[in-house]
Amino acid sequence: MLTKWAKRIGYTVLAVFVFINIIAAFQAYKFTHFYAGAPKPKKPSEMSGSEKASAIFFGVQYPKSKVVDSFLVAHDTVFLTTQDSVRLESWYAAADTSNGKIPRGTVLMFHGHGSSKSGIIAEATAFHELGYHIMVTDFRAHGNSEGSTTSIGMYEARDVKAVYDYVQAKQEKNIILYGISMGAATITKAVSEYGLKPSKVILEMPFATLQDAVAGRMRTMGLPQEPLSTLLTFWGGVELGAWAFNYQPQKDAAAINCPVLLQWGVTDPRVTESETHQIFKNLASRDKVLIKYLQSGHQSLCKNEKSKWYMTVGRFLMM
Repeated sequence: MLTKWAKRIGYTVLAVFVFINIIAAFQAYKFTHFYAGAPKPKKPSEMSGSEKASAIFFGVQYPKSKVVDSFLVAHDTVFLTTQDSVRLESWYAAADTSNGKIPRGTVLMFHGHGSSKSGIIAEATAFHELGYHIMVTDFRAHGNSEGSTTSIGMYEARDVKAVYDYVQAKQEKNIILYGISMGAATITKAVSEYGLKPSKVILEMPFATLQDAVAGRMRTMGLPQEPLSTLLTFWGGVELGAWAFNYQPQKDAAAINCPVLLQWGVTDPRVTESETHQIFKNLASRDKVLIKYLQSGHQSLCKNEKSKWYMTVGRFLMM
Protein backbone atom coordinates (compact mmCIF):
# COMPACT_ATOMS: atom_id res chain seq x y z
CA MET A 1 0.00 0.00 0.00
CA LEU A 2 2.81 2.41 0.94
CA THR A 3 4.59 1.74 -2.34
CA LYS A 4 1.35 2.40 -4.27
CA TRP A 5 0.81 5.74 -2.54
CA ALA A 6 4.48 6.65 -2.94
CA LYS A 7 4.17 6.07 -6.67
CA ARG A 8 1.05 8.20 -6.86
CA ILE A 9 2.75 11.00 -5.00
CA GLY A 10 5.79 10.65 -7.22
CA TYR A 11 3.72 10.77 -10.39
CA THR A 12 1.82 13.79 -9.09
CA VAL A 13 5.02 15.65 -8.27
CA LEU A 14 6.43 14.76 -11.68
CA ALA A 15 3.25 15.93 -13.42
CA VAL A 16 3.33 19.24 -11.56
CA PHE A 17 7.02 19.66 -12.36
CA VAL A 18 6.44 19.02 -16.06
CA PHE A 19 3.41 21.33 -16.10
CA ILE A 20 5.31 24.19 -14.45
CA ASN A 21 8.19 23.78 -16.91
CA ILE A 22 5.81 23.84 -19.87
CA ILE A 23 4.37 27.13 -18.60
CA ALA A 24 7.88 28.48 -18.03
CA ALA A 25 8.91 27.53 -21.55
CA PHE A 26 5.91 29.37 -23.03
CA GLN A 27 6.54 32.43 -20.86
CA ALA A 28 10.26 32.50 -21.71
CA TYR A 29 9.46 32.35 -25.42
CA LYS A 30 7.03 35.26 -25.21
CA PHE A 31 9.51 37.25 -23.11
CA THR A 32 12.16 36.96 -25.84
CA HIS A 33 9.96 37.50 -28.90
CA PHE A 34 8.12 40.48 -30.32
CA TYR A 35 5.23 40.38 -32.77
CA ALA A 36 4.78 42.93 -35.55
CA GLY A 37 1.28 44.33 -35.51
CA ALA A 38 0.34 42.78 -32.16
CA PRO A 39 -1.92 45.00 -30.04
CA LYS A 40 -0.65 46.50 -26.82
CA PRO A 41 -1.27 43.98 -24.01
CA LYS A 42 -4.08 44.72 -21.59
CA LYS A 43 -3.38 45.41 -17.96
CA PRO A 44 -4.35 42.48 -15.67
CA SER A 45 -7.20 44.58 -14.29
CA GLU A 46 -8.61 44.91 -17.80
CA MET A 47 -8.46 41.20 -18.65
CA SER A 48 -11.34 38.76 -18.55
CA GLY A 49 -10.95 35.48 -16.66
CA SER A 50 -10.09 33.55 -19.82
CA GLU A 51 -7.59 36.21 -20.90
CA LYS A 52 -5.84 36.05 -17.52
CA ALA A 53 -5.67 32.25 -17.72
CA SER A 54 -4.22 32.44 -21.22
CA ALA A 55 -1.63 35.00 -20.08
CA ILE A 56 -0.59 32.81 -17.14
CA PHE A 57 -0.33 29.58 -19.12
CA PHE A 58 0.87 30.79 -22.52
CA GLY A 59 2.30 34.25 -21.93
CA VAL A 60 1.43 37.51 -23.61
CA GLN A 61 2.33 38.63 -27.11
CA TYR A 62 4.21 41.93 -27.01
CA PRO A 63 4.26 44.15 -30.11
CA LYS A 64 7.57 45.03 -31.71
CA SER A 65 8.42 48.59 -30.71
CA LYS A 66 7.77 51.31 -33.23
CA VAL A 67 9.99 54.27 -34.05
CA VAL A 68 8.54 57.74 -33.90
CA ASP A 69 11.10 60.15 -35.31
CA SER A 70 10.66 63.19 -33.12
CA PHE A 71 14.41 63.76 -32.85
CA LEU A 72 14.57 67.47 -33.69
CA VAL A 73 18.34 67.50 -34.22
CA ALA A 74 19.28 67.14 -37.90
CA HIS A 75 20.29 63.50 -38.45
CA ASP A 76 20.84 60.82 -41.05
CA THR A 77 19.57 57.25 -41.01
CA VAL A 78 22.40 54.72 -41.11
CA PHE A 79 22.12 50.98 -41.74
CA LEU A 80 24.66 48.55 -40.30
CA THR A 81 25.04 44.78 -40.46
CA THR A 82 26.27 42.76 -37.49
CA GLN A 83 28.70 39.86 -37.61
CA ASP A 84 25.73 37.46 -37.56
CA SER A 85 24.05 39.29 -40.47
CA VAL A 86 21.37 41.27 -38.64
CA ARG A 87 20.54 44.62 -40.23
CA LEU A 88 20.34 47.49 -37.75
CA GLU A 89 18.97 50.98 -38.13
CA SER A 90 20.64 53.95 -36.45
CA TRP A 91 20.39 57.71 -36.42
CA TYR A 92 23.58 59.71 -36.73
CA ALA A 93 23.53 63.37 -35.74
CA ALA A 94 26.69 65.39 -36.31
CA ALA A 95 27.73 67.82 -33.60
CA ASP A 96 27.07 71.52 -34.06
CA THR A 97 30.23 73.08 -35.52
CA SER A 98 28.82 76.56 -36.08
CA ASN A 99 30.81 79.50 -34.73
CA GLY A 100 33.98 77.41 -34.72
CA LYS A 101 32.72 74.81 -32.22
CA ILE A 102 34.84 71.65 -32.07
CA PRO A 103 33.06 68.27 -31.62
CA ARG A 104 33.89 66.70 -28.29
CA GLY A 105 33.49 63.09 -29.46
CA THR A 106 30.74 60.61 -30.33
CA VAL A 107 28.17 59.12 -27.98
CA LEU A 108 26.84 55.67 -28.94
CA MET A 109 23.41 55.20 -27.38
CA PHE A 110 21.46 52.01 -26.60
CA HIS A 111 17.88 51.69 -25.31
CA GLY A 112 16.16 49.21 -23.02
CA HIS A 113 14.15 46.04 -23.56
CA GLY A 114 10.99 46.59 -25.59
CA SER A 115 11.91 50.19 -26.42
CA SER A 116 13.59 51.77 -29.44
CA LYS A 117 15.80 54.70 -30.31
CA SER A 118 12.70 56.89 -29.96
CA GLY A 119 12.74 56.10 -26.26
CA ILE A 120 16.05 57.88 -25.65
CA ILE A 121 15.57 60.98 -27.78
CA ALA A 122 15.66 63.20 -24.67
CA GLU A 123 19.09 61.83 -23.75
CA ALA A 124 20.30 62.07 -27.36
CA THR A 125 19.25 65.71 -27.51
CA ALA A 126 21.07 66.40 -24.25
CA PHE A 127 24.32 64.84 -25.43
CA HIS A 128 24.10 66.80 -28.67
CA GLU A 129 23.63 70.02 -26.70
CA LEU A 130 26.78 69.12 -24.80
CA GLY A 131 28.71 69.16 -28.07
CA TYR A 132 28.84 65.53 -29.20
CA HIS A 133 28.12 63.61 -32.37
CA ILE A 134 25.29 61.16 -31.61
CA MET A 135 24.69 57.59 -32.83
CA VAL A 136 21.38 56.12 -31.61
CA THR A 137 20.60 52.52 -32.56
CA ASP A 138 17.63 50.16 -32.51
CA PHE A 139 18.72 46.81 -31.08
CA ARG A 140 17.84 43.71 -33.10
CA ALA A 141 14.12 42.88 -32.84
CA HIS A 142 13.41 46.47 -31.77
CA GLY A 143 12.23 49.49 -33.70
CA ASN A 144 13.28 49.45 -37.34
CA SER A 145 16.05 46.88 -36.97
CA GLU A 146 15.64 43.34 -38.26
CA GLY A 147 14.42 40.37 -36.30
CA SER A 148 11.77 39.41 -33.80
CA THR A 149 13.93 37.63 -31.20
CA THR A 150 15.75 39.35 -28.36
CA SER A 151 18.28 37.74 -26.03
CA ILE A 152 18.12 40.62 -23.49
CA GLY A 153 21.73 41.47 -24.32
CA MET A 154 23.54 38.18 -24.92
CA TYR A 155 23.55 38.51 -28.71
CA GLU A 156 22.83 42.25 -28.72
CA ALA A 157 26.48 42.71 -27.70
CA ARG A 158 27.15 42.12 -31.41
CA ASP A 159 24.95 45.13 -32.15
CA VAL A 160 27.05 47.31 -29.86
CA LYS A 161 30.22 46.07 -31.55
CA ALA A 162 28.85 46.81 -35.03
CA VAL A 163 28.07 50.42 -34.06
CA TYR A 164 31.40 50.83 -32.27
CA ASP A 165 33.32 49.52 -35.29
CA TYR A 166 31.41 51.85 -37.61
CA VAL A 167 32.25 54.95 -35.58
CA GLN A 168 35.82 53.85 -34.96
CA ALA A 169 36.26 53.49 -38.74
CA LYS A 170 35.36 57.19 -39.00
CA GLN A 171 38.59 57.85 -37.06
CA GLU A 172 36.74 58.89 -33.91
CA LYS A 173 39.12 58.84 -30.95
CA ASN A 174 36.69 59.81 -28.19
CA ILE A 175 33.88 57.24 -28.08
CA ILE A 176 31.43 57.30 -25.17
CA LEU A 177 29.03 54.41 -24.62
CA TYR A 178 25.63 55.17 -23.07
CA GLY A 179 22.98 52.59 -22.23
CA ILE A 180 19.83 52.33 -20.16
CA SER A 181 18.57 49.07 -18.58
CA MET A 182 19.14 46.29 -21.14
CA GLY A 183 21.26 48.73 -23.14
CA ALA A 184 23.53 49.29 -20.14
CA ALA A 185 23.84 45.57 -19.42
CA THR A 186 24.61 44.88 -23.07
CA ILE A 187 27.41 47.45 -23.06
CA THR A 188 29.15 45.63 -20.21
CA LYS A 189 28.99 42.36 -22.15
CA ALA A 190 30.22 43.96 -25.38
CA VAL A 191 33.22 45.56 -23.65
CA SER A 192 34.07 42.27 -21.94
CA GLU A 193 33.51 40.00 -24.93
CA TYR A 194 35.04 42.12 -27.67
CA GLY A 195 37.61 44.17 -25.80
CA LEU A 196 36.09 47.51 -26.79
CA LYS A 197 38.05 50.54 -25.58
CA PRO A 198 35.63 53.44 -25.10
CA SER A 199 36.86 56.67 -23.54
CA LYS A 200 34.00 56.71 -21.04
CA VAL A 201 30.90 54.68 -20.20
CA ILE A 202 27.55 55.78 -18.77
CA LEU A 203 25.37 52.98 -17.41
CA GLU A 204 21.82 53.54 -16.19
CA MET A 205 20.02 50.81 -14.23
CA PRO A 206 21.82 47.71 -15.59
CA PHE A 207 20.72 44.39 -14.07
CA ALA A 208 23.40 42.27 -12.38
CA THR A 209 22.54 38.95 -14.06
CA LEU A 210 19.94 37.80 -16.56
CA GLN A 211 18.27 35.82 -13.80
CA ASP A 212 18.06 39.02 -11.76
CA ALA A 213 16.42 40.74 -14.74
CA VAL A 214 13.82 37.98 -14.95
CA ALA A 215 13.25 38.17 -11.18
CA GLY A 216 12.70 41.91 -11.53
CA ARG A 217 10.13 41.29 -14.22
CA MET A 218 8.35 38.80 -11.94
CA ARG A 219 8.25 41.38 -9.14
CA THR A 220 6.59 43.98 -11.36
CA MET A 221 3.99 41.40 -12.42
CA GLY A 222 3.23 40.40 -8.83
CA LEU A 223 4.45 36.84 -9.42
CA PRO A 224 6.76 34.75 -7.19
CA GLN A 225 10.41 35.27 -8.12
CA GLU A 226 11.27 31.62 -7.47
CA PRO A 227 11.16 29.17 -9.00
CA LEU A 228 9.96 31.27 -11.96
CA SER A 229 13.14 33.32 -12.49
CA THR A 230 15.27 30.17 -12.52
CA LEU A 231 12.94 28.28 -14.85
CA LEU A 232 12.42 31.18 -17.26
CA THR A 233 16.15 31.85 -17.42
CA PHE A 234 16.82 28.18 -18.13
CA TRP A 235 14.18 27.82 -20.82
CA GLY A 236 14.94 31.17 -22.36
CA GLY A 237 18.56 30.09 -22.75
CA VAL A 238 17.56 26.72 -24.23
CA GLU A 239 15.31 28.42 -26.77
CA LEU A 240 18.06 30.89 -27.69
CA GLY A 241 20.81 28.25 -27.83
CA ALA A 242 22.81 29.65 -24.90
CA TRP A 243 23.47 28.97 -21.22
CA ALA A 244 21.69 32.07 -19.98
CA PHE A 245 22.97 31.80 -16.41
CA ASN A 246 26.42 32.79 -17.71
CA TYR A 247 25.13 36.20 -18.78
CA GLN A 248 26.21 38.30 -15.82
CA PRO A 249 26.85 42.01 -16.37
CA GLN A 250 28.12 42.19 -12.78
CA LYS A 251 31.08 40.04 -13.85
CA ASP A 252 31.47 41.73 -17.24
CA ALA A 253 31.87 45.01 -15.36
CA ALA A 254 35.36 43.88 -14.37
CA ALA A 255 36.48 44.46 -17.97
CA ILE A 256 35.60 48.16 -17.91
CA ASN A 257 38.63 50.21 -16.85
CA CYS A 258 37.79 53.61 -18.34
CA PRO A 259 35.87 56.27 -16.35
CA VAL A 260 32.33 55.06 -15.59
CA LEU A 261 29.18 56.82 -14.44
CA LEU A 262 26.66 54.36 -12.96
CA GLN A 263 23.16 55.74 -12.27
CA TRP A 264 20.12 54.22 -10.56
CA GLY A 265 16.73 55.31 -9.25
CA VAL A 266 16.03 54.37 -5.64
CA THR A 267 12.40 53.40 -6.32
CA ASP A 268 13.37 51.06 -9.17
CA PRO A 269 11.15 47.94 -8.90
CA ARG A 270 13.20 45.94 -11.39
CA VAL A 271 16.86 46.54 -10.52
CA THR A 272 17.74 46.36 -6.84
CA GLU A 273 20.20 48.47 -4.90
CA SER A 274 22.31 45.40 -4.14
CA GLU A 275 22.60 44.63 -7.86
CA THR A 276 23.72 48.19 -8.49
CA HIS A 277 26.32 48.10 -5.75
CA GLN A 278 27.65 44.75 -6.97
CA ILE A 279 28.19 46.13 -10.46
CA PHE A 280 29.81 49.25 -9.08
CA LYS A 281 32.10 47.20 -6.85
CA ASN A 282 33.23 45.04 -9.78
CA LEU A 283 34.00 47.89 -12.17
CA ALA A 284 37.75 47.91 -12.80
CA SER A 285 37.84 51.65 -13.36
CA ARG A 286 39.65 53.85 -10.86
CA ASP A 287 37.45 56.73 -11.97
CA LYS A 288 33.96 55.46 -11.25
CA VAL A 289 30.99 57.37 -9.89
CA LEU A 290 27.69 56.02 -8.53
CA ILE A 291 24.76 58.44 -8.50
CA LYS A 292 21.33 57.63 -7.05
CA TYR A 293 18.17 59.47 -8.06
CA LEU A 294 15.82 59.78 -5.11
CA GLN A 295 12.68 60.56 -7.09
CA SER A 296 13.07 58.01 -9.88
CA GLY A 297 12.42 54.36 -10.60
CA HIS A 298 13.10 52.28 -13.72
CA GLN A 299 12.59 55.13 -16.15
CA SER A 300 14.32 57.93 -18.01
CA LEU A 301 16.36 59.72 -15.37
CA CYS A 302 16.97 62.51 -17.87
CA LYS A 303 13.25 63.19 -18.19
CA ASN A 304 12.28 62.61 -14.58
CA GLU A 305 15.09 64.50 -12.83
CA LYS A 306 16.34 66.65 -15.68
CA SER A 307 18.40 69.22 -13.76
CA LYS A 308 20.25 66.61 -11.73
CA TRP A 309 20.86 64.44 -14.79
CA TYR A 310 22.26 67.33 -16.87
CA MET A 311 24.53 68.47 -14.05
CA THR A 312 25.78 64.97 -13.24
CA VAL A 313 26.37 63.84 -16.81
CA GLY A 314 27.89 67.16 -17.85
CA ARG A 315 30.30 67.09 -14.93
CA PHE A 316 31.25 63.45 -15.63
CA LEU A 317 31.98 64.16 -19.29
CA MET A 318 34.29 67.00 -18.26
CA MET A 319 36.40 64.71 -16.06
